Amino acid sequence: MPTHRIDGHTSHSYNSELRSIVDGVVNMGDLVITQVRHALNAFMTGDTTLAKQVIENDHNINLLELAIDQQCIDILVKRQPAARDLRAVFSIMKAIMDLERIGDQSKRIAHAVLRLKEHHPGKKNYFDGIELQEDAFEQINAHVINMLQKSMDAFHNMNAEEALQAAMLDNHIDNSYGEILRQNDKDMLIQGTHYQTILEITWIGRAVERIGDHARNVCEYTIYFVKGLDVRHKKDDEIAELLAKKL
Repeated sequence: MPTHRIDGHTSHSYNSELRSIVDGVVNMGDLVITQVRHALNAFMTGDTTLAKQVIENDHNINLLELAIDQQCIDILVKRQPAARDLRAVFSIMKAIMDLERIGDQSKRIAHAVLRLKEHHPGKKNYFDGIELQEDAFEQINAHVINMLQKSMDAFHNMNAEEALQAAMLDNHIDNSYGEILRQNDKDMLIQGTHYQTILEITWIGRAVERIGDHARNVCEYTIYFVKGLDVRHKKDDEIAELLAKKL
């Protein structure tokens, strides 16, 4: 960040406080990614112990959100930031809300895993009979983990171009989710005895798709933080054009 004065405060002091908050967001992002990874692994393997761990650890994400939110409020009160600095604090407060919601989606997946195992006691694989879904979820899971990692890397690096590239990965998740829904429709007609399983799998697919949406939001707030561009509800090519004009 450039050296400047902020309402009478030296930028060195302000930037030190802001960097501490940014580091906290990065740590929160790491925990969120771990939660998502564990929830998806629990789903793919039927590991109820791991699913329960995800549910228990969700509280840690909530605590981090509250702590970072309080740090932001403290800066607003003490520093009374304006213009670019107010934008930075606002972006962080919005980003951690989406990270917390990603944590919530991970917990929903974990709860669904427990329900699936109740429907299939003693069976190692509830994908039996609907193997195509297992392949589809391996694909969408890889996409969402990759997007989350790149989204947080862009935030950590304060790089708007990286954020756009990460945001564009949401298209892969949406396409994979669409394939899962289409396959679910076919499975419902063919595999009548798997009705409850397919229903739970549909909800898990929806949770993964929502994680992608929240990750995209984090990317958009990173762009706002760095460039001052509000790119919400804009298409990827429109965002790219706006960023090109900011160079």
